[in-house]
Amino acid sequence: MPRLKIDLPQKILASVSIPVRITDINYGNHVGNNAIVEIIHEARVQFLQKHGFTELNVAGTALIMSDLLVEYKSESFYNDILEINIYCGEITRVAFELFYQISTTRDEKKITIALAKTGMVCYDYQIKKVSAVPEELKSILLS
Repeated sequence: MPRLKIDLPQKILASVSIPVRITDINYGNHVGNNAIVEIIHEARVQFLQKHGFTELNVAGTALIMSDLLVEYKSESFYNDILEINIYCGEITRVAFELFYQISTTRDEKKITIALAKTGMVCYDYQIKKVSAVPEELKSILLS
């Protein structure tokens, strides 16, 4: 069966650092797949906060994750400091893609832990409908 592959866009939008917590470790003594999804979420929230946004208010609209793809590359362990580079992919009228490169440095060597992609849809919770990607957000995503 062929594996899914993620191709990262060229330009990094942001980079955040997140330490691996003991609660991220599973019975295999490495970061669990559920924790990788939580780390991606935390990275996205930190990126939005840097621009004065939250997932419930991005220039007047909210965000809903419509899809998620994770390509695992290597193990990560307690006390690793994960560097998450965030990239923007395709932008449509109501949605956009964010890509994530998760890595750590161990023994002076950079190790890619995982690559990920999330599809994010702009949504108005009051009228329960999708909404346009705000121009303010587009300018950040395209910068």
